[in-house]
Amino acid sequence: MSPTGNAPASVYRDKEGLGVWEHRGKVAAVGIGQAPIDRRWDEKLETSLGAYSIIAVQQALDDAGISRDDIDGVVTTPDGMGDLWAPRPYFAPPYDSEDGLSGVTADWLVKNMGLKNVKFTSHGPRCIANAMCVGIQAVGDGQANTVVVLRATGNMPGRYHQTTSNSFPGPGQWTNPWNWQLITQIAFGFAQYCRKYNTNHDRMAPFVVNQRRNGLMVPEGYYAQHRPEVLTVEEYLAARWICKPMNLFDCDLPIHTAGAFLMTTSERARDMKQKPIYILNHCTQRGKIRSGCETLEETEEFADSIARKVYEGSGLTPGELDIFNPYDGFTLFFQYYLEAMQWHGVKRGEAHDFYAGDISVEGPHPLSSSGGNNGNGRTRWWGYRDCIQQLRGQAGKRQVNVKAETGLAGAFTTGHSDWVVFGTSPD
Repeated sequence: MSPTGNAPASVYRDKEGLGVWEHRGKVAAVGIGQAPIDRRWDEKLETSLGAYSIIAVQQALDDAGISRDDIDGVVTTPDGMGDLWAPRPYFAPPYDSEDGLSGVTADWLVKNMGLKNVKFTSHGPRCIANAMCVGIQAVGDGQANTVVVLRATGNMPGRYHQTTSNSFPGPGQWTNPWNWQLITQIAFGFAQYCRKYNTNHDRMAPFVVNQRRNGLMVPEGYYAQHRPEVLTVEEYLAARWICKPMNLFDCDLPIHTAGAFLMTTSERARDMKQKPIYILNHCTQRGKIRSGCETLEETEEFADSIARKVYEGSGLTPGELDIFNPYDGFTLFFQYYLEAMQWHGVKRGEAHDFYAGDISVEGPHPLSSSGGNNGNGRTRWWGYRDCIQQLRGQAGKRQVNVKAETGLAGAFTTGHSDWVVFGTSPD
């Protein structure tokens, strides 16, 4: 059997004008699982990404009330495996390669969890958001009945991504001086945004502080477990610049953990342990920029396209979207999604005014009730967990006081991202 490869392009709903998703309400989320969280891997087998993946998947199975034999599909995101942290000393099988240590393939999970009934495997590269779309579409298309979607995200010893493959010599010293061009792109675009809409970086403070507050109400999150101190406005404003106007607290914290989700058919979901949360749409954005760095104009164009796909494919309108969990790993992205999707009536250039109001989970505008990656640590799956928990009524202290019948979560950038719309009803 050949190794599992990446999902084909045909899986992704990446164009406008496709209409309502053909499988709307026919797929449901039925289980979620979360492994322990560490700041970095301590190089022990019991805390490896493979070991944590098994924990996360088993938790998702227990949450749904089903067994390993019920799984017939596996989608994982084995991103970064091998090329960032190798070479290293290895252990005895199955930990004798990077697979199971710094990443987890679908094949590794099938073998090492003894998933004997799996007939569909695939990879959604780089991000849980990508893998979610692949797993959801697989169930909708009948390629599998019950799919586990997994991301194991590692933070290996040493400085994050400061490796020989990302070094500065050559042209990269000009195009990638901070080791990742996206950082300069974010700062550049946000500076343009501030000039265009007569605002400034300080006005991000209420949003970022609220993200940490929400995250501290997520028992599974990194900050709730390891750094339970609140973040104050004063601390945010005094933080050192990473790439002005982006400071330290505008960036999410790399962590070491694994998360899993179970997707199945709506018919099977009705017989499982949890209340089914139906998938109303999934969509993808793959934008192309015209030069070396994305401009504000392009960013807003991409965000508008995402919004049109979200609403067209789900059949919802902005006023019908209750729980709102867009990507926030770099907080300076967030206003683009908020304004494009016009959640709670926010229009272009109004996000920072909106942040100054009541955006708490107790209030009328419970913005990013998950706390996101900024409030919990870098995984990109907190929004999905929160949408499912809010719609189940299981969000604990974060449970919103407004209607919670639909939800949106997604990641990553406006130019390259994937999105899922959830609902309490298939209709």
